[in-house]
Amino acid sequence: MSGQNTSQTFANNATSQAQLARDEMLNQGSQASDQTSSYTSQATNLLQQTGEQVKNIAQGAADAVKNTLGMNKPTSTDHPSNPSPPRT
Repeated sequence: MSGQNTSQTFANNATSQAQLARDEMLNQGSQASDQTSSYTSQATNLLQQTGEQVKNIAQGAADAVKNTLGMNKPTSTDHPSNPSPPRT
């Protein structure tokens, strides 16, 4: 009987160790997934900010060229460099 008990104890220990190993691997996979999600979010934010900066720089350059060529539309009718005709 002691041989059977030893075999059963060994099998129970092996099963417990396998379950612990499986749980540990699943936990590591979950942590890796969370970390990847965090990196993806950071990259998305960085790309969005960079895109906005490039857009603003391009708009500023376009406005500068238009100003140089005298093609820029005034943003306000009360602008001193583009006065409205006097009212009669």
